[in-house]
Amino acid sequence: MISSDAFGFINMLDNTADVSWQRQTLIMNNISNDDTPGYKRQDIEFESVLRNELMATHERSLERAVNKLDDDDNHVEGIEYTDYENYSYRLDGNNVDMDTENVELASEQLRYQTLTTSVSNEVSRFKSVLQ
Repeated sequence: MISSDAFGFINMLDNTADVSWQRQTLIMNNISNDDTPGYKRQDIEFESVLRNELMATHERSLERAVNKLDDDDNHVEGIEYTDYENYSYRLDGNNVDMDTENVELASEQLRYQTLTTSVSNEVSRFKSVLQ
C-alpha cells in the first residue's frame, strides 16, 4: 500500500482486488471438493464489510470516506465463512452446487479483472500527470 492521500482510491481498489482473489480461491476450493462427503462450501463476505466501514466514517462523499479509511490504516478485509445453512440435497451432506459455484467463479473473475483494470487506469493517470 502507498501512504498518500492521492493514492487512497488506488489502495482501496488494491485491497478489494486482494479480497476478490481470495474469494476466487475459495470458490475453486469448493469446486475441487464437490465429491468430498460432508464438505460445506466456503465463501467470503466483503461488500457488506466495506459498506459498513465506509458508513462508519460518517463522510458524505465516497472520496473522503476512502481517504479516512486509508488515513486510519484500516485495512478492510473480507470475512471468510463456512456455509452450514445452505442445505444439502445430497445424502453425503456435501452442499456444493456446481452450477452455482461456476456462476460465482465467472462473476468473481470479471470483478477481479475490472478491479485490476481500474488500478491500471488510475496508475496511468498519475503517469500522464508526471510526464
